[in-house]
Amino acid sequence: MSTKRKTTVAVIFGGRSVEHDVSVVTGHQVIRAFDPERYDVVPVYIDREGRWLTGDPLLELKHFNNEIASYKGVMSAILSPATNHHGLIINPTSGRFEKSEIKRLDVVFPAIHGTHGEDGTLQGLFELADVPYVGCGVLASAIANDKIVTKDVLRQYGIPVVDDVHFTRAEWLENPDAIIQRITEKLSYPLFIKPATTGSSIGIGRAEDEILLRASIDVATHFDQRVLVEGAVTNCVEINCAVLGNSPDIRASALEQPVSWEAFLTYEEKYLRGGEGMKSAERLIPAPISPELTQQIQDYARRAFQAIEGRGTARIDFLVRPDAGEVYLNEMNTLPGSLAFYLWQEENLSPSAVVDQLVKLAQDAHIEKRRSTYNYQTNLIAQTAARGLKGLKGTKSTRQAN
Repeated sequence: MSTKRKTTVAVIFGGRSVEHDVSVVTGHQVIRAFDPERYDVVPVYIDREGRWLTGDPLLELKHFNNEIASYKGVMSAILSPATNHHGLIINPTSGRFEKSEIKRLDVVFPAIHGTHGEDGTLQGLFELADVPYVGCGVLASAIANDKIVTKDVLRQYGIPVVDDVHFTRAEWLENPDAIIQRITEKLSYPLFIKPATTGSSIGIGRAEDEILLRASIDVATHFDQRVLVEGAVTNCVEINCAVLGNSPDIRASALEQPVSWEAFLTYEEKYLRGGEGMKSAERLIPAPISPELTQQIQDYARRAFQAIEGRGTARIDFLVRPDAGEVYLNEMNTLPGSLAFYLWQEENLSPSAVVDQLVKLAQDAHIEKRRSTYNYQTNLIAQTAARGLKGLKGTKSTRQAN
């Protein structure tokens, strides 16, 4: 009797990002969700300097309190962009007494938040390697990771967002008074100041006056070269919704209302109060709003995910004035903290069932990708070689201009 081969999944976490520690926790939550009877999980840790490591010691969260690379069994690794490798090269710079090894992968599961992981850069590597991977592709990841671009796209699809002013770090350093004038002419206090591409509330400030506004912008420019300033939606609650699926078949989760004693959920409230990421924050599930408003938010969540060409999963956060029936999409997270497992549990989906579906969605997306033609051969090279490069269109006019 034959035994079905396990699916080999590389879970990648850590990364060169201010959200590094959050990613380590998320990565281990994902690893823990996989059924060891059906999956061979390969941990891949990217340290703060960008070095890739793998090995069984990475499966123990307690090891990350020390220098992880010093543990026996931890080896350097890279994900090869060459399609013939289709996986990890372990000990890629091996010497006389070491040997390189190729670890074939069926699926890659990125669990990196923010820069160099959730922004499309890592997804580009997966595309080159031609390996199925969980979650949004290059375009959707890049859009959702950038709060400014996200709002521009959503406006085109008729999804309401808060008014804003955005600018670059260079513009701020050159003429801060002009930036302040732009902000105060369009928006009213209180204001929220956000780096364009960070998450987990890192670098975000709230300003009630110009002094705090200037100070918050200074902080934000340390985390990103572009800054977003938004008018605060007063007397509102935060409502979050997760989505799961590949377009056009997208499922929306139950809604949650996070409970915070601050004006917005800080990093400490999200991750340090209970030790299990967003799961530990206080929340009301389902959110105490009307069925009609619930349906409207779920519809906005599905539409927004389709607007960015999303696939896999995301958590989409809204600002809502229930009494007035006003809804504003605040942020899209293509790799939500703890993968929003707690929201799907309300839909009778266990963490194991969620990662199962995400792996299947990744494989489906890869099958769809392979339906496209990438190898297209012509006789252009032979013809150009025969007549010389001088025959290329535009060469003559360029010489005349010189």
